[in-house]
Amino acid sequence: MRLGFFTRILDEAPPGERYRLAAEQIRHAEALGFDTAWVAQHHFDAAEGGLPSPLVFLAHVAAETGRIRLGTGIITLPLEDPLRTAEDTAVLDLLSDGRLEVGVGSGGTPASFAPFGRDSAGRAALYAEHLAVLVRAWSGEDLGGGNRLHPPAPRLTGAVWEATFSAAGGARAGRAGNGLMLSRTQPRPADRPQATLAELQRPIVDAYLENLPPDATPRIMASRTAFVADSRTEALRHAERGLSGGRLPFELPDSDLDRRITAFDVHVGTPRDVIETLQADPVLDRVTDLALQVHSVDPPHPLILRSIELLATEVAPALGWVPSAERSLA
Repeated sequence: MRLGFFTRILDEAPPGERYRLAAEQIRHAEALGFDTAWVAQHHFDAAEGGLPSPLVFLAHVAAETGRIRLGTGIITLPLEDPLRTAEDTAVLDLLSDGRLEVGVGSGGTPASFAPFGRDSAGRAALYAEHLAVLVRAWSGEDLGGGNRLHPPAPRLTGAVWEATFSAAGGARAGRAGNGLMLSRTQPRPADRPQATLAELQRPIVDAYLENLPPDATPRIMASRTAFVADSRTEALRHAERGLSGGRLPFELPDSDLDRRITAFDVHVGTPRDVIETLQADPVLDRVTDLALQVHSVDPPHPLILRSIELLATEVAPALGWVPSAERSLA
């Protein structure tokens, strides 16, 4: 299992400072042995996510790191020009010495589509069309008039990860031989508002594996919220602040913190607390990659750095993770 650090870049600071802090968090994760770092893309809404241009940001981070793999989680592909995305990812992969992982998805914020002149209702078809163009470009195919992608980027055809909330999406990613990205949380069906995350994601994993070509190696990444602190009291204090007022598909008072932690699929507390709750997640027994983020607790930057340290030194090893330096010596 590879260990990843995931950030939505939501520190309480102006945008430039947010980016500086996120870069520091990724450098810290690399120093502690994390295998991957992932950044989310969001347009317009600073409270939802702080980064509209993940490839630009990752190019900066690539220059400040040397080993950790860098991923997009995700690029909202229906809103992008797929040929420009192919060119930008090709350049970034070269600048990072082949460390880029490309997570893509159809997008989950309908309000973001109108400014781009796109209709959210047609995003599934746009996503499929743009992904096909992206893969054709990376594969070196003729893009019209004898033109081919430059610089060439054939490696990236094997670095695609597809994010989905559905079994149909899992089957699609499997048929293509791409990686599967599972979210830290996801909407509950109207008829099952209190379904567990595992109950919703197990069918997605099943569909992915059932449709994966026999010669393809499974790549399954689960993102999870995990905030680890030196004391449970400190962890819960920040969880109470971060989780209050959040939207749920059923009524739940802010005062009921334990139920909110469960409803928001959050793993929070001391290393032992977080180990126990992550070990109770049956989906994690089937993943190749585990990416951990502090959203939606969103504690201050120094506590994020401490959480990264505790995840690498205590939590992840208890889940079976071995740092890459130790794996190379085994």
